[in-house]
Amino acid sequence: MRSRSVLTGLTAAAALAATLSPVPAQAAAGHGGGRHCPQLSTELPWHGANRAKLQRTIDERGTCSGHLRGSRRPVAAFDWDNTIVKNDSTDATIAWALRHDKILRPERWSDTSKWLTPAADRALTEACGTDVPVGHPLPTSTDDACADEILQVRGEAETMAGEEAFAGKWNHRRTVPQYAWVPQLFAGHTVPELRSYARAARDEALAAPVGSTQRVGTHTVPAYSRYYEQQQDLVRTLKKAGFEVYIVSAGSEPVAEEWARGVGIDRRHTFAIRSVVEHGRITTWTEGCGGMPRSKGEMIPYIEGKRCVINQEIFGIHGPRAWQKQDRRHRIAIGGGDADTDVTFVGDATGTHLVLNRNKPEIMCRGYDDADGRWAVNPMFIEPLPRKREPYPCSTEGFTRPDGSLGPVRRNDGSIIPDQFDTAHGAA
Repeated sequence: MRSRSVLTGLTAAAALAATLSPVPAQAAAGHGGGRHCPQLSTELPWHGANRAKLQRTIDERGTCSGHLRGSRRPVAAFDWDNTIVKNDSTDATIAWALRHDKILRPERWSDTSKWLTPAADRALTEACGTDVPVGHPLPTSTDDACADEILQVRGEAETMAGEEAFAGKWNHRRTVPQYAWVPQLFAGHTVPELRSYARAARDEALAAPVGSTQRVGTHTVPAYSRYYEQQQDLVRTLKKAGFEVYIVSAGSEPVAEEWARGVGIDRRHTFAIRSVVEHGRITTWTEGCGGMPRSKGEMIPYIEGKRCVINQEIFGIHGPRAWQKQDRRHRIAIGGGDADTDVTFVGDATGTHLVLNRNKPEIMCRGYDDADGRWAVNPMFIEPLPRKREPYPCSTEGFTRPDGSLGPVRRNDGSIIPDQFDTAHGAA
């Protein structure tokens, strides 16, 4: 019979072999032993034991562990908006575009989304008019009504009159129409043009004071953004420890790419909604994943869609298998997110599941339940939300089914997670 120490060593080695992807040979050489292990800054505050949980995974899986061999390295993947950066970079780019007349008039608003309702089509047509030639910029910097309808459809999935903006059938764990609509709004532009809008929006938002707002149409929206210092430090430390670090966002890919550069993550490591480009111009079509073809947004990096993108683009798993949870060797070591759109890939992580608290039910239920002892729930680093007074409805309606109905959140063994109270939050 093998001794407990031998079995423990084998278990640790198996854990370290998980979540690996290619690394240059020189990066894997000479590690272990007495080498210094890259450390997260102790000057930047984290909630509870979260820094220690992350550091444990860095030490267990990174170059200082001495267990990396050959051409493999561990993977970390993070959502972008409100996970690495405060506030939504895609929304900031839309706001900038509206203030600078960068949205081109479609021939029919109903062409922009297969789920756009007749009510929304009428509202957008009436608000934005038909005087502007098709394919030319709408004067949204001065036309409040047009800017308002676009923002309301994007933000609330309804018209200014309160009518549903999207209707029909879609898989609620693979897409959401108002998210897919964002890159569709930029149809007709080139990718370099959209990147330039994202850069301009980013520079404005980073220069604006924390807490500031701006007026777009008659809407008041955030004017500022900041890269979280803790997350910048985490990304730097992970890279020093030999991790490959990726961004997987449900925003527009050119926008995410430009913003991600600010934390040293290049385009090759950034995935988001990828628009189909024809004749050099963005179209209203999006690329598929896991055997799904191009579509009008049937699949985006959203809940299970993020898992699919990670499996396909990072681990090379194609076809229907990309939608499935993989063996430990083909899963990320660290996953981080802030919303239910991130819950599946964050849950797939084998080392640490990092959650920033924005009161989104399924991911908070799983985070607070902490079934494997590796979940790390943290208040937002800037303007954290106060404590949620009522418990999260984990046992009844915390889970969104593919048809959009709600049900209980279940653990991997099928048991139901009981309702959870909010314990990682800002001051009331």
